[in-house]
Amino acid sequence: MGGRGGPLTEMYFVYILLSQKDKRTYIGQTDNFSNRLKRHNSGQVMATKYRIPLVPLLTEAFSTRAEAMARENWWKSGAGRRELKKLFEKQK
Repeated sequence: MGGRGGPLTEMYFVYILLSQKDKRTYIGQTDNFSNRLKRHNSGQVMATKYRIPLVPLLTEAFSTRAEAMARENWWKSGAGRRELKKLFEKQK
């Protein structure tokens, strides 16, 4: 089921944000990316409130929260960080 009365096709997103202030990244997952990005940039998220503004570097969609959480953990791993560094260098 979709949970919380939502549609059966609810999606989960892994996102990577770049702080325009300190040029560091933040990795997270959510079921509502646009709302989550607004919360980050309005200072409502403790982990990023002193690093705003934040811009999205990458978003990925998944059909289950478990898949999104696994991917979030991969991005936070050594292999994921190395891949992120490659992607980040391409955007400079």
